Amino acid sequence: MSKKVDFIKSISTLNETDLQARIKEDELRMKKLTFAHAISPLENPQSIRTLRRDISRLKTALRKKQLGF
Repeated sequence: MSKKVDFIKSISTLNETDLQARIKEDELRMKKLTFAHAISPLENPQSIRTLRRDISRLKTALRKKQLGF
C-alpha cells in the first residue's frame, strides 16, 4: 500500500486531542524545516510539501470528527 493510504488509516484511529497534538507537533516541524531551507537548501525539499499536505489531512480528519462524520 502507499504511504498516503497508511497515513490516512493511522489517523482515523486517533481521537480529537491526539489529532490536535499531532497537528501542533507537525506545524512546529514544518517551521523548522522552512527555516532550515531558507538558510541552506535541504537535501529533499519535497519533504516540506509532503509535510504540509499531511498537516492538511490531519486538520481535515479533526474537522470530520468535530462534525461527527
